[in-house]
Amino acid sequence: MYSVFIADDENIIREGIKCIIDWNKIGYEIVGEASNGQDALDYMLKNNPDLTLLDVRMPKIIGTDVVKQAREAGFTGKIIILSGFTDFKYTQAAIKYGVDFYLTKPIDEEELLNTVTEIKNELDEINNNDNSISMYYFSRTRELIIYDILQNTAEYSAINPENMNLNYDIFQVIIYEQYSHHDQKIKYKFSDLLNLSGNTTEQYESINIDNNEVLLLKGENIINKFDHFISHYKENNMPQKNSPMDTLFISHGSIVNNIKDIHQSYKEAKLLLQRRFFCKRSQHNIGINELPNPNEKKESLCNSETLEDYTTTFVNLLQVGKKNQLNEQLELLSEKLTSSSDDVGRIKLFLTDLFISVKDNISHLYHNSNIDFLSNSAIIEFITHQYYLYRIMKFYTEQFDMIIDSIGNVSSDSILDNIIHYIKHNYMNDIKLETIAPMFGYNNSYLGKIFNQKVGCGFNIFVDTIRIQKSKELLENSSLKVYEIAEKVGYHNVDYFHTKFKKYVNISPAEYRKQYKKNNNQ
Repeated sequence: MYSVFIADDENIIREGIKCIIDWNKIGYEIVGEASNGQDALDYMLKNNPDLTLLDVRMPKIIGTDVVKQAREAGFTGKIIILSGFTDFKYTQAAIKYGVDFYLTKPIDEEELLNTVTEIKNELDEINNNDNSISMYYFSRTRELIIYDILQNTAEYSAINPENMNLNYDIFQVIIYEQYSHHDQKIKYKFSDLLNLSGNTTEQYESINIDNNEVLLLKGENIINKFDHFISHYKENNMPQKNSPMDTLFISHGSIVNNIKDIHQSYKEAKLLLQRRFFCKRSQHNIGINELPNPNEKKESLCNSETLEDYTTTFVNLLQVGKKNQLNEQLELLSEKLTSSSDDVGRIKLFLTDLFISVKDNISHLYHNSNIDFLSNSAIIEFITHQYYLYRIMKFYTEQFDMIIDSIGNVSSDSILDNIIHYIKHNYMNDIKLETIAPMFGYNNSYLGKIFNQKVGCGFNIFVDTIRIQKSKELLENSSLKVYEIAEKVGYHNVDYFHTKFKKYVNISPAEYRKQYKKNNNQ
C-alpha cells in the first residue's frame, strides 16, 4: 500500500476526497490530513508520504510555498495540487516547484481516479527498478566500479585497468533512451544496433542509471563503428519507420583519453540528454557539437519585458493577418530560447504566460468574434507536458492560424480595409503612421499619401475621428469621468482631449454630455 496525505483547509473537501474513490482497492492507504499549510509541511517532512494532495489556498502557508519548502528540504513524494480556475498564477508556481499533477475544483471522480492510478504505476516502476538495480549492483562489484568512474567517485589508485578491461587509449560515453515517450520499452541490444560480430561485450560497458542505459565505449574500433553508425542518421537522413534507430534517442559525450576523464564524457552526455527539448523534429541523436559553450555569456529571455514585447508583436501581426511574419517571429523566438540561460521548466512557464497574454489581448479586442480559444487550464496542461519546443511552436502556429481565420476582415481583402480595421480595434493605443506602415509592407510616406487619397482625410485625422466618436459613445452611455474617457480612447492628456473634442464637436465633453442628457430626458 502507498501512503496518502490530504491537506485542505475545508473539512468537507478532505472528507469528500476520502470517499470519492476506493483508495484501498487501488493500492493506497490514507495516513493523515491537515487543515493548514504549516501542519502539512511538518507532516510531509517527518513522514514522507508517497502521495500528497495539497490545496493551493491554505492558512499559515499557502500550498505553493509548502511545495517549494518541502522540495528544498528533500521531499521526494508525489504531489497533486488542488486549485480553482482563478488560481492560475498559483498553479504556475506549483508547476515550477515540482508538482507532479494538478486538479481543478470541484474534483472530478474519474479524473482523480485516473491521476492516482497513473501515479501508482509510476511508483511501482520506480520501486521495481530500484530493487532490481540494487540487487544487480550488490551481486556485481564490477558494475559498482564502472558507476563510480562515471560519477567521478572512484578510487582510481585501487583500479587495475587490465583486470577491469579498461586498458584502452580512448573512451566515449553514450546514453540512449526510447525516442517516443509513449513507446514500449526498448527491445534492442546495443551490439545488435551496431551490427557487430564476435564478442563485442569486451568493447563496451553497460549500466543502468536513472532508468537510462549508459554505455562506456572502449577503444578505437567500437568508437569508429559508433561514429559510422551515427553518420547514417543526419538531419536529412531519417531512420526508416519501425527500424531499431527509429525507436531510440542517443546522446554522446566527447572522446577522452584517460579513465579519470570518463566522467567528463558522461557529464556531457547527460547535459545533452537534458537539451533534447530543443531538438528538431525526427532528430534521433545529439552530440558534443550541440552543447552550448560554457564560456559564452547567456542571458535569461523569460522576463516580463520580453513577454510584453512578444505579446505586442504577436497581437499586432494577428490583427493584420501576417502569417508569414508570425512564423518568422516564432522561429526567432525558438532560436533565442534555445540559446538562453533559462531551463526547460522556466521556458515552458514563459511560453504559457505568453500565449495566455496574447489570448487575453485578442479576446478583449475582438470580444464579439467567435474565437474557439482553449481554456487557460487546457493551455497550461498542454504546454507543461510537451517534450519538445518545436511541438509547442507548432501549437502556437495552429492557434494563430485559427485566430486569424476567426477575426477575418471587415469588408474586403484590400490592404486599406485591413488598416482601417486595425485602427478601429486599436484606437485606444498610441497609433502612429510610422509604426503601422511596416506592418502592412509600406513606408510611412507612401502609405500616408494612399490613405489620404482613398479615405479622403489624413491618417491622424481619421484616428482622431474614431477616437472622438468612441468618446461620444462613452459620454452618452457611461458615468466615467472625462479624464477616464480620455484615457480609454487614447488621449493621455485630458487638456489635449478637450482641445480635440471641441475641434470636432464644437463643444466641450462635459457640455456634450449635459446636452445629450437634456435631449434624451435623462
